[in-house]
Amino acid sequence: MNSRKKAEQIFISGVKSVTPEKLISRSMSVKGSVLKICDLSFSLDVIRNIFVIGAGKASAAMGHYVENILGNRITEGHIVVKYGYSCKLKRIKVTEAGHPVPDLNGIMATQEILRIARHASENDLVICLISGGGSALLTDLPEGCLPEELFIVNHLLIRSGASINEINTVRKHLSDVKGGQLVKAVWPATLVSLILSDVPGNSLEVVASGPTAPDSTTFGEAVKVLENYQLTNDITVPILNYLKEGERGIRPETLKPGDPLFNKTFNILAGTNLIALEEAKKAAIDLGFNTIIIESEMQGYVENLAQNIVDTALNYKNNNEIKKPVCLLYGGEPTIKVTGEGLGGRNQHLALSAAIKLRDLPGITFLSAGTDGTDGSTQAAGAVVDADTVHMALSINADPEKYLDEFDSFNFFKLTGGHIITGPTLTNVMDLVVVIVE
Repeated sequence: MNSRKKAEQIFISGVKSVTPEKLISRSMSVKGSVLKICDLSFSLDVIRNIFVIGAGKASAAMGHYVENILGNRITEGHIVVKYGYSCKLKRIKVTEAGHPVPDLNGIMATQEILRIARHASENDLVICLISGGGSALLTDLPEGCLPEELFIVNHLLIRSGASINEINTVRKHLSDVKGGQLVKAVWPATLVSLILSDVPGNSLEVVASGPTAPDSTTFGEAVKVLENYQLTNDITVPILNYLKEGERGIRPETLKPGDPLFNKTFNILAGTNLIALEEAKKAAIDLGFNTIIIESEMQGYVENLAQNIVDTALNYKNNNEIKKPVCLLYGGEPTIKVTGEGLGGRNQHLALSAAIKLRDLPGITFLSAGTDGTDGSTQAAGAVVDADTVHMALSINADPEKYLDEFDSFNFFKLTGGHIITGPTLTNVMDLVVVIVE
């Protein structure tokens, strides 16, 4: 098995450790008439109804395993997932919708989720299944705005170079469901959220824009994000006016820490990038690598990260006191500012950036891929490269720098090879980078 295949095997091992099957079976069980969700216990003799709602790329698969545990105890449910991430459920309805830019399906599904939430009463239990992608999928319209206006601001934000925290600050303030506001709809029922984190630091107010978590951000900060990334002239007037009305106190803020509505809400972090990294480390050790987890909260611009990771790999390669071969592991979510019109995603762009830097550095293999199985709007999870990548490209007259400048990494790897193709993994805990140093 060559180093590229070994890197891919290590990545796949990490992904398999955070599948909904494993995470839900660890988090939820029924013994007799008692439902246990992590450290919480509920008497099924007392609960009148159990409703299951959710949003995110992994939420339908999570719902499948919740159904396996609760069966016909579930009264009703509705979950919204990215196109291609659905699975057939018996008690819970699933809608596929747009991601990373919302669409009308997402708006309609969110209304159904809110209907169920508002139907819940004091003796009911609402289980909310949240994973990455929920910010785009669980979506509603600001008052006085058209769907197309909401779609435009989302499209601009994800290409702007803004961090996920900044993007979701804006999203939360264009919604009546994000930023803890789903809790208002569920009250006075008990709400338990099982959450798979896809954000650095695992901040619950950022994952899926925190529909069940207190929000510390403000309308003023949302306006500032748009100003900082020069987007105020590109979004529509109704969207900007809505945010500025909120800044002036005309629109109600998101739910803040300490709000008594959270007294019956329990947020449980069921899956994280670090879990995937630890399993990837075990797989690398089994393959004979001296393995180090370098970073589990990797963030920053793709170009800077590519240079930093290659420099670190080179330091390990040149240090004769370090036992070889070495496997360096990173987890997190890079930021990309898209200025070209090509096809790709942050992982393929990161891999292509690294490939150019590795051109004259044999003995280093670099893989970057998303645990959800998709990178940007492509069907690839990411790519794996080494010193041969650029030489292969030049031999077929493909200029790596040109593809990088045009943000066309998908078509670069389509020509040269190196794509990591998993299909939808039905989970999402950010990205993994696997670096092998020989």
